[in-house]
Amino acid sequence: MTSTAKDTLFILIKSLSKSEKRQFKLYVGRLGVNTDAKFLALFNLLDKMKSYNEKQILESGIVKKAQLSNLKAHLYKQILISLRLNPVNQNIRVQIREQLDFATILYQKGLYKQSLKLLDKAKTMAIENEEKNVAYEIVELEKIIETQYITRSIPDRADELARQAKDLSRQNVVTSKLSNLSLQLYGMMLKVGYVRNDKDLKLVKEYFEAHLPEYKIEDLDFREKLWLYKAHLWYSFLTQDFLSAYKYSTKWVELFYSNHEMIYLNPVFYLKGNHYLLESLFYVKYRSLFKETLQKLEDTVANKSFPKNDNVTSLAFLYINSNKLNLHFFEGTFESGLYLVNVVEYGIRKHKDRIDEHHVMLLYYKIACLYFGVGDNKNCIAYLKRIINNKNLKMREDLMCFARVLSLVAHYEAGMDYHLEVQLKNTYKFLLKMNDLHAVQKEMIKFLRNLGEIYPTDLKAEFQKLYNELKKYEDHPYEKRAFLYLDILSWLESHLQNRPVSEIIREKSLAITR
Repeated sequence: MTSTAKDTLFILIKSLSKSEKRQFKLYVGRLGVNTDAKFLALFNLLDKMKSYNEKQILESGIVKKAQLSNLKAHLYKQILISLRLNPVNQNIRVQIREQLDFATILYQKGLYKQSLKLLDKAKTMAIENEEKNVAYEIVELEKIIETQYITRSIPDRADELARQAKDLSRQNVVTSKLSNLSLQLYGMMLKVGYVRNDKDLKLVKEYFEAHLPEYKIEDLDFREKLWLYKAHLWYSFLTQDFLSAYKYSTKWVELFYSNHEMIYLNPVFYLKGNHYLLESLFYVKYRSLFKETLQKLEDTVANKSFPKNDNVTSLAFLYINSNKLNLHFFEGTFESGLYLVNVVEYGIRKHKDRIDEHHVMLLYYKIACLYFGVGDNKNCIAYLKRIINNKNLKMREDLMCFARVLSLVAHYEAGMDYHLEVQLKNTYKFLLKMNDLHAVQKEMIKFLRNLGEIYPTDLKAEFQKLYNELKKYEDHPYEKRAFLYLDILSWLESHLQNRPVSEIIREKSLAITR
């Protein structure tokens, strides 16, 4: 039996808004078919279901088991057609495609002049809105038609189309190479996270340089620049060059503000660019610009003219709330950030079909850090368990590693010593398996393992010793990544000064002048 999670038709129907469901029923009525048609009856039944139940469908008598698959496919197609007709989904990209479809129909009817007129209009729209792949398709169709519809201007027309096809092809090739490079670097980031040693750095650098196409920045338009900045951004993140990440994420965002109409045509890339800019600002500790950028992002998304669809809404939830959590980490205001736990949990449930599990685990890790900051170690451990116990998740190994290290610290703080020894063994095995046992982790595990042998009177001296050892790695090119996930130095300072960790972090934040 098909599961709820895997039944695409059920998921599609449940994603529809009230207005979209109403429009679908109006669309079916306009088709002139019997309103009791089987696919409409199936739609109504699935709409009422809370979870997908194939047995209930068959018992309803709407359809026999042998016909169910075909009926579901037909209903799925009709819903998509209805959604395509919805004015909400009629963006420039869809309009250009629609004009190309109409022109193709006219060409097939032999109405060449009418087809060429539509194609010229669609091509202008495509080029103006940086839709160069479809612009190339349009030019290719124009070339085909011109060979059949002879005009007195054909010599000039042939030269013009040949030039356009050559320019668009060249631009599309550059874009394709840059987007491939960006995607591969992003894949590396998801698999292993930041570079861990000179060998990793050499491999990433060689790959980047070998796959970066030759270009002149003055020859690049919006789309090519966007992919260029994305590729440089991921290279900067991988190599932990956060100033460079700040530089290229700023270029990315400014590209949208200097081409304002692109914000509304490409809202996803606009959101992502702002998210990576905020992440870079967080890493370089630029608090004032972080707050300014986050506020500007929230204001833009809240604006009535900003595109509203399920995908954009899900991404806006993810990026805005993820960075709101980061702001509380930035300022050490963990207590006042606890309200976000319910906001995030609700959002995860609401957008569960559109947010991948990797990003859900990142949110769980941030919530765990929030609880750790207020001293609620049991809730911290509970959220870390969701990450550690996720056996099927293909995600950043470094996040998995630091989730385990933070869990060790939280167990110690919670006084759960009876779990600590098992946790230590499991974490050590995991880190060895991942080939990710670095100096900071080694020192942390060694300290926690020896806790049972340290006299209470010597504990403060041991904390100081560990602090002195770890402080050396704060600006280390590879080891510093440990402090991005867990501010272990502030935790140690809280023990040395007998003060809450949130107070230590808050003081550090206030000391930052920018």
